[in-house]
Amino acid sequence: MKGATAVQTTHRSIKALERAPQGIIYESGNTTYFADSKHSRRVLHYSDQKEDDKLIPVTAIVANQTHITGELLEATIGSYLEGDDVISHGFLANIYLSSSFPHSSLDQTAIEYLANRAVDTVFIDSIIFDPVPSGFVSICDTSDRPLPSGPYTAIISDDSITLLTTYRLYIDSFRSFITGMYPSNDGVGTFFPLQSMSSRLWGPIIPVPSRIYSWADQRPLAGVRVAVKDLFDVRGLQTPVGSQAWVSITPIANATAPSIQRLVDFGAVLVGKYKLAQFASGADPWEWMDEHHPFNSRGDGYLTCSASSSGGGCSVAAYDWLDAAIGSDTGASMRLPAAVSGTYGNRPSQGMISFDGAVPLNRAQDTAGVFSRNPVAWARFAKTWYTQEMHQNSAVTGLSPLNVPDTMKFPSRVLYPDEHFPMKNPAAQVILDTFISKMSALFSLDVHHFNLTRMVDNASIYSNTTSPWESIMNASIMLGSWSQHVDVAGPLISEWEARYDGRFPPVEAQWRALWSQFNASLVTQEAYNKALVSKATAVDWFEKNVLYETPESCSESLLLCDIGTGGVPSFREKELNDGPNATYVTLTGQGALPCASICPMFGCADYTIPIGQVDYQSPITMVTEQLPVSVNMIARRGCDLMLFNMVEKMAEAGILQTVKTGRTAFEV
Repeated sequence: MKGATAVQTTHRSIKALERAPQGIIYESGNTTYFADSKHSRRVLHYSDQKEDDKLIPVTAIVANQTHITGELLEATIGSYLEGDDVISHGFLANIYLSSSFPHSSLDQTAIEYLANRAVDTVFIDSIIFDPVPSGFVSICDTSDRPLPSGPYTAIISDDSITLLTTYRLYIDSFRSFITGMYPSNDGVGTFFPLQSMSSRLWGPIIPVPSRIYSWADQRPLAGVRVAVKDLFDVRGLQTPVGSQAWVSITPIANATAPSIQRLVDFGAVLVGKYKLAQFASGADPWEWMDEHHPFNSRGDGYLTCSASSSGGGCSVAAYDWLDAAIGSDTGASMRLPAAVSGTYGNRPSQGMISFDGAVPLNRAQDTAGVFSRNPVAWARFAKTWYTQEMHQNSAVTGLSPLNVPDTMKFPSRVLYPDEHFPMKNPAAQVILDTFISKMSALFSLDVHHFNLTRMVDNASIYSNTTSPWESIMNASIMLGSWSQHVDVAGPLISEWEARYDGRFPPVEAQWRALWSQFNASLVTQEAYNKALVSKATAVDWFEKNVLYETPESCSESLLLCDIGTGGVPSFREKELNDGPNATYVTLTGQGALPCASICPMFGCADYTIPIGQVDYQSPITMVTEQLPVSVNMIARRGCDLMLFNMVEKMAEAGILQTVKTGRTAFEV
């Protein structure tokens, strides 16, 4: 941090590194921490102490009992050390003890336990405990808000102890993030970026708070650590959207996107913003210019992270300290990264979640989803987040208002599109067949083979002579073109021309081609409105003929397809994908309606599910590595909670598993 100076302290367990207006960075043991000194968590008062200002680690234990025993303290400290990755033995050098109940008492066994520990100082809340045992330091907490238990950094002065929220600093060694962030605690919801990088590993440093802080928090997402795609506004941070040009013309966000604020309100902990393809495009890794494509921890480390939410899928696959990531999906940007990283990821029904406060790619097609490693945690996170209050206005989507029942009325059939199978790798197909067999048995599903591409080609969706699929795609292109012109390209081009003598802004090749050829006579508000009607017509056809509701089920059928690699690797290095044993993951089978495009066109819910892994011979490591295998489960628009209920049932039955971080998603 610029302007930092060394922190002087004589305490045995702290090695101070630097001090800045926002906070203090120091080492304890072999771990680096950041303490937020700009907005302290609590000031405790005491007297008859003559201390120079010094910095010490403290563990706050706020018991939920009136009678504190040694057994309770021993169990509590044991649970802290076992259940949290931030606290360490160094923080137990000093202990602050309080209780959530007034007029509590310390058992003699508690006094003996604390006296026998290698503790420099035990601070006792004299408002709660009276008298304070001899040898302990009497201290007074006058706040009317409960202090969360957990590790803190304390600044001790003559008459007070200032407790600072403390974060463990993790290096983003796979380079998935733009920046780490933490709440400023300023009372208005501002976040600060942690402007710190690892010069050795070339990655941002991410501040992660103690999980113990949230253990008494009853909110449904309390303590869940979340990364956010860098197209959602977060108050106090820039929203670059992968573009240095965009950064230079846009201010720091003065409000947090409603969908992200909802997570904060539910108790989620935002730890950083992650990379995306420029303006949420589908650019391949070698086409990224302003940013460096994230690295995939799976396999040989040179697999692609794929589409625009790539930093989300790959960070969740890489880091145990991260629980979930929020991304967007317009064409495939949640589902492809989930497939190649072996994580769970979803494109919700169109209209499920507000996209206000986010930079759009296609307002009528943009959605937001969640990456996770744990299928049950994923389902419960999403079911908490996707509330009716957060639904998009029908004027945005052009579709009818959503009805999203939390139902156990499951499908009766699996629709198996023959044009999408078998997978390219026979070993992957075996994994898929096993999954379908187990799922069908669990839910009593019949498997129905059909050809979706032929069904769409022969459909009477529109009255004109253009093929139905071509009409649907043309509508999507128009919706995206107008959205881009109004919300991104137009403002950026105009501002850049005004600032830099008529110059065109420096953007990646695909945007330069599209924006420089923009035809204002064809791409208009009127054309956009007609495209909305065209899309609504296609969605109506799909929900009457392919995935439809019955009295027995929210979605009569469950459609399966492969949005991933077909069981063969796709690499971040272009030339490695040219051989027979690799693939360009964005390409689809000859003549088949793309799996990735089904739900963007028809508004349905599409979930990427990791189901196994296969061997491949790596041209990078020259040994056999493992590649994730996934399947996509698609249900009718509005059946998202039903799908999540199916996911939970399959997890309970052992059909779905929590995936690991690192080289392999599953045990080898």
